[in-house]
Formats: sequence, C-alpha cells, structure tokens
Amino acid sequence: MTQTIPRFHLAVPVTDLGKARAFYGGVLGCPEGRSSDSWIDWNLFGHQFVTHLVEGPRPEAAHNAVDGHDVPVPHFGVLLTVEAFLLLADKLQAAGTEFAIAPYRRFAGQPGEQWTMFFRDPSGNALEVKAFADDSQVFAT
Repeated sequence: MTQTIPRFHLAVPVTDLGKARAFYGGVLGCPEGRSSDSWIDWNLFGHQFVTHLVEGPRPEAAHNAVDGHDVPVPHFGVLLTVEAFLLLADKLQAAGTEFAIAPYRRFAGQPGEQWTMFFRDPSGNALEVKAFADDSQVFAT
C-alpha cells in the first residue's frame, strides 16, 4: 500500500519581494514557481508556499489581485483532488457558507490551471481549498 502525504498551501504577507526572493530562494533554496509583481509561488519542501506583497508591517486584513479576484492574505489551505474539491464545494454551499471567492476554475488553459475557493473559519481566518486536474502543474512556471 502506498501512502501519500498531503501537501499544504500557505500564503503570507511580505513587504519586499526582493528580500523574499533572497531568503526563500537564496537562503532556503526553495525553487521559484509562478510569480507576478505582487506575489511569488515557492516550492517549500514539496508544499505550495506563496509570498504576497503588502504595504506596511503585517496588516490585519490585506488582499491581493489574482486572476481578477481579491484574494485574502494571509490564508492557508489544502490541495485536494478535483472530485474531492467539488464534493466539498457542494457541502459548503449546502451549509450556507459565505465565500470570499466562490468555487471556480482559475488560470484556465494556462500553466497552473486549478479549481479554487476561499472562505473564512468562525474566527475569521481565510482558507483556500484548491485542486489541480494535472498534479504536475502545482509548481508550474
């Protein structure tokens, strides 16, 4: 029997992407994935870790534009199969969950195509659940 260890996805605010590149890419040796002028995806030991550029020191609530949506930062979550993602989305909708970003397919036809949804826990922590139809695209550039 083969056991698969789930990967995590974590996004954190940073105030300088150059310093983030120097630390995560240089010091820690994390391979860099997709990026823009406001965020960088990293392969953090097999986990998807994202640094999002925000103004000022660790704001209480920040957002960053990704694929035309206002993504809450910080957020954390999990990567599921597409089937499990769609089942969870249905379950959350049936429970009356208020989505910060409703379930949809992001980056359609591009590297890193994925299903994603954002919602908050009862304490206000933002969660993202995502799914890649092609698992090799998780760290695509």
